[in-house]
Amino acid sequence: MKYQLVYAQRALKDIDKLDAKTKSRIGDALLRHKDRLIAQSTRLTDPRIGTYRFRVGDYRIIFDVEGSEIVILRVGHRREIYKRTK
Repeated sequence: MKYQLVYAQRALKDIDKLDAKTKSRIGDALLRHKDRLIAQSTRLTDPRIGTYRFRVGDYRIIFDVEGSEIVILRVGHRREIYKRTK
């Protein structure tokens, strides 16, 4: 199935805070894997944060799936992403 990436306002703020190399790495990974992102992701145990997480090195992308859209909710370092979203 073809998916379209949609970014929540909070995710855009998270991405804006990252350095250029990390932004590029995350963007490339999302574009490369967007049509099989769910299969390569882990389902989260706490649904308040989001439904899935996708790993790119030490960074995590928290997202939900709504029909044919993948809604990126948060992006952050693994050490901080779960703390900030609680």
